Amino acid sequence: MCLILATVKLSEKGKFAPPPTLTDAAQCVAVTLGSWDEVHARAHWLLGDENVVDGADFYVGQDEVGHIHLNAEAHVALPIALVEALVASGLARRFRWSRAFVVFAIEEAADVEHA
Repeated sequence: MCLILATVKLSEKGKFAPPPTLTDAAQCVAVTLGSWDEVHARAHWLLGDENVVDGADFYVGQDEVGHIHLNAEAHVALPIALVEALVASGLARRFRWSRAFVVFAIEEAADVEHA
């Protein structure tokens, strides 16, 4: 398996579209992130298809902070040491395609604070 170590830059993400509305708990997180200074929210495209929205992306400048898929699964970019600590403590799962991301679900109100 090939692991990607860097996030995709905003300028490489393709066409712009506003972020979609997500499920209740995930939407709460998306609205909060989108309200932070310097955070840019936009549509997250289905891999390889800029015609199918698959969630919401969040950027600071050119750097991806993470994204939330329509199924409420969050992929968050973090330093490797923090990824390892979150996985070891059971607070997140490894992302199979990149060591720089963790994965967790935002399905209910209790998940919002964790996110």
